[in-house]
Order: sequence, then C-alpha cells, then structure tokens
Amino acid sequence: MLLGIGVDIVHIPRIAGIVKRQAEHKFARRILSTNELEQWALLQSTDDHKRVQFLAVRWAVKEAAYKALYPTVKPTWKQLTYRGLSSSGERPTLNYMPSDGSMNPTIGPMHVSVSHDGDYTVAYVTVERNSTVSTTH
Repeated sequence: MLLGIGVDIVHIPRIAGIVKRQAEHKFARRILSTNELEQWALLQSTDDHKRVQFLAVRWAVKEAAYKALYPTVKPTWKQLTYRGLSSSGERPTLNYMPSDGSMNPTIGPMHVSVSHDGDYTVAYVTVERNSTVSTTH
C-alpha cells in the first residue's frame, strides 16, 4: 500500500539564477545532506552546468519526497539523501533520516525516478506504507 506520491519539475536556469545570486557553496550547504555535500565536493573541477544540474536534481527529488511524505512527516532538506544511478547500474536511491534518529514506523521503502530534458529536471517519488504497521484503528 502506498503512503504517498510526489512529483516535482525544476527549470534548471532557475536554480542557476539562485546559485548566481547566492554563493554557490551556501546554496549547496542549505539543501544537501552530508553525503551529498561529499559528492558535491568531487564536482568542483567540473563545468558549471554539471554542478547546477546536480543541485537541480536534488531540489526536485527532495520537493517530490516532501510531497509524498507529508503530512506523515515533514522532512527537512538535509534529512533526505538522493544517490543517482551508479556506474555499476544500481538504481537511484532516496533515504530519509530524521535528525534525532527516530523513524516514523509507517514509512516504508521509497522509490525515486529522475529525468532530464533540456532545461528541465523532473522527479517522481513514491513512498510505501510499512507493511508491519497496522492501518486499522
């Protein structure tokens, strides 16, 4: 059974504008989890478009995840971590880790799909209801 579904679309030039108005690293630190910041650090020698796209993907994924999880939980940016398709072909993953370490027992597996086309990135997130939690009252 599904707990929630979320979708978000991001116009990449919008993120580029935000990055231009703020210091790029400030924006990254605001929306990225610790693991994502480590990945971000590895991109510093790449071109601007790749770095902006990295941020745009995470923005879209986290917005979609918030929509899928709300009102069960209200995650913050840093409590969600997205890992894209790996070089070994592992599917993208999305993890939710509350700051206090406590997990809501109703949250089951999360699934994420991301697509890029031109100036747009779209993310789709589904969250399963934990099958071990009773839904009857």
